[in-house]
Amino acid sequence: METQCQRVKLNDGHFIPILGFGTYTPEEVPKSEALEVTRFAIEVGFRHIDSAHAYRNEEQVGQAIRSKIADGTVKREDIFYTSKLWSTSLQPELVQSALEKSLKSLQLDYVDLYLIHTPVPLKPGEEILPTGEDGKLILDSVDLRHTWEALEKCKDAGLTKSIGVSNFNHKQLEKILNKPGLKYKPVCNQVECHPYLNQSKLLEFCKSHDIVLVAYGALGAQRSSKWVNPNYPILLEDPVLCAIAKKHKQTPALVALRYQIQRGVVVLAKSYNKKRIRENIQVFDFELTPEDMETIDGINRNMRYYEFLPSSGFLVS
Repeated sequence: METQCQRVKLNDGHFIPILGFGTYTPEEVPKSEALEVTRFAIEVGFRHIDSAHAYRNEEQVGQAIRSKIADGTVKREDIFYTSKLWSTSLQPELVQSALEKSLKSLQLDYVDLYLIHTPVPLKPGEEILPTGEDGKLILDSVDLRHTWEALEKCKDAGLTKSIGVSNFNHKQLEKILNKPGLKYKPVCNQVECHPYLNQSKLLEFCKSHDIVLVAYGALGAQRSSKWVNPNYPILLEDPVLCAIAKKHKQTPALVALRYQIQRGVVVLAKSYNKKRIRENIQVFDFELTPEDMETIDGINRNMRYYEFLPSSGFLVS
């Protein structure tokens, strides 16, 4: 089944598939794997692909997309591709060239969605994480309202169809929404979201402003990631999720994904395991009951897997 059968309308009129394929992996995973698994994800039905400049895999992800267009599996307009503006390019004059750099790596003419990756600016330059002699990240100072204006220009120039944000809290979102002369509202806010961090207040806020919440870390987190606290409980081993999964004859991962879909949250399923990638697409084959949904709401513990970046105070997706 192709996931574009289930899409959510964005506030600018475009549509986003409710299930996406996340491509971020820890540094130790060879970049060539991004090519292989993204190609496979498209073959089994994923049409929404999520990456970012900071993931350093856009060349491989773009190659995968183009290869599936070339062999007739999909047309470009079937694919919804998200990229993200990294924190070292938040100065308004750097925004368009950062997007053009991503497009060059991807060898695509446009992206479907371009997000401000985090609301905290870092010192401009080639390094993803610029650090001083003391080992601390070097922060920059930028008014994100000006960054947003630069994103609006990228949309007008046709380099991206839609624009949004990531890792913003409601106050940071309000700053954009209340900006004098706002041309386009953010279409979405991509944040860590799963049954242990269900973001119910932020979801409510976003819905009230016609902003879609996009969930990353929806299946918990890869233990090998340097951002993740290894002492935290493993989401997919939660007894409540496991009991609901058993009742529906599904996996705990599918229950965690289905939970988001039924809340109207666009959800990214991130896996580099082909068996699980194929399984994740089956999220449309069953439904959770209202009681199941309420039970899963009850295991929220406001727990982030993705810790603050060392010495700065912001998150990455």
